Amino acid sequence: MPFFFKAIIDRLNDTLQAPLDMTNPNTVYVVAGSAILGYGLARIGASIFSELRNAVFANVAQRSIRRVARSVFTHLLALDLGWHLSRQTGGLTRAIDRGTKGISFLLTSIVFHIVPTALEITMVCGILSYKCGPTFAAVTAVTMAAYSYFTIKTTSWRTRFRKEANAADNRAATTSVDSLLNYEAVKYFNNEQHEIQKYDSAMKDYEKSSVKVATSLAALNSGQSIIFSSSLTIMMLLAAQGVVKGTMTVGDLVMVNQLVFQLSLPLNFLGTVYRELRQSLIDMETLFNLENVDVKVKANPDAPPLNVTGGEIKFENVSFGYHPDRPIFKNCSFTIPAGSKVAFVGPSGCGKSTIFRLLFRFYEPQSGRILIDGQDVRDVSLESIRKAIGVVPQDTPLFNVDIVHNIRYGRLDATDAEVQDAARRAKLDEIVANLPEGYATKVGERGLMISGGEKQRLAIARLLLKNPDILFFDEAVSLSCSCNFATSLTFLPLSDICARQLH
Repeated sequence: MPFFFKAIIDRLNDTLQAPLDMTNPNTVYVVAGSAILGYGLARIGASIFSELRNAVFANVAQRSIRRVARSVFTHLLALDLGWHLSRQTGGLTRAIDRGTKGISFLLTSIVFHIVPTALEITMVCGILSYKCGPTFAAVTAVTMAAYSYFTIKTTSWRTRFRKEANAADNRAATTSVDSLLNYEAVKYFNNEQHEIQKYDSAMKDYEKSSVKVATSLAALNSGQSIIFSSSLTIMMLLAAQGVVKGTMTVGDLVMVNQLVFQLSLPLNFLGTVYRELRQSLIDMETLFNLENVDVKVKANPDAPPLNVTGGEIKFENVSFGYHPDRPIFKNCSFTIPAGSKVAFVGPSGCGKSTIFRLLFRFYEPQSGRILIDGQDVRDVSLESIRKAIGVVPQDTPLFNVDIVHNIRYGRLDATDAEVQDAARRAKLDEIVANLPEGYATKVGERGLMISGGEKQRLAIARLLLKNPDILFFDEAVSLSCSCNFATSLTFLPLSDICARQLH
């Protein structure tokens, strides 16, 4: 487009000086019309090809985001229970969200900004050197160097402010998610103001960091503007001097102005791209660090499936502790005969639930062996172990959907008739019949819209639908259900047994 501007100016200037009839419209069309038409077509073409580029590349960027996000999500589901118990949900979701957006920006900036900008700068320097002399090219090169150096140094200085803002944002997200998930606890103890203060404190830190980000950005933009404007002024003075001397035309002056201004857009992009690129790399580092978390309980794809013949469970000299300073089991050995119903009784924290977690391979014992029908659980397929074992946990995990979908989660391909049969066997059908919407009743987030007993019966129905060989009831209040099993284990707190005896 700068060349069309030069042609328009020079042709009109030559026409004004030539003895042509300017009152004739055809003269204007012939002399300047072609250049003006070319200028318009060049602008239209640039715009259309830019949009086509974005449309074509959208498939590449979105496919990359999807594949990376799927990989990270798959890895998160493969991590052990200990990691998930210590994670912060709000900060984790923010990290994944920012990381996937960073991938899109990284791909776009490399393909559409960094490489094209380098090419454009090289071409402009070459054109200025060829058309206007090496002085113009030298000024352009010095401008590029000063602009790039200032941008990189200032952006490096600003990076820490963005890290502080991200950390505060994660804290705010974690605080809000925890407070909303534990809404009842907040209300029970009248701690609304405490939660508000915690959230506001994190947002205050985010506000301070964001103000630093904005003010440092203003300093960066001001410095970039000073460098570019100084360069433009010098080049226009050199071009004006060439016009006075007769070595350059007025069209050349306009062309120089347009070429330099054409550099301003990619240069501004370069500053923005570098700044955002650094931020995207920080966000992506956080995302990919999640994939670097070691999976402590690893599945062997070549391991044979578990073959449950009777359901005998044996612990041989098992030692385990969640923390090195607090061992739970030390050389623990016992055998649960096949086909039996066994209750483990003891005070809270003595390790009743740990038995299930070790057998289910949520954790690995520090020493010893765990056998099911003589097969070491570490030597068989992890998926087959978890298919063979069903559990009703202390805190029933439910999804924020209706009752039928929560029951069907035990076996996703189950029919409605099988779901209702499992509910009947768990004595849940009478409860559902009294609900206005029946099986379509939403249970709310984590099942907060139904009672604790109803949640546990729903969990039992889901377990029966799964129909595993080995059943675990972790402090289950009601076990009145008809089911076929190989082995059934119940964990009851000592206080509960005492209360029943007293009653």
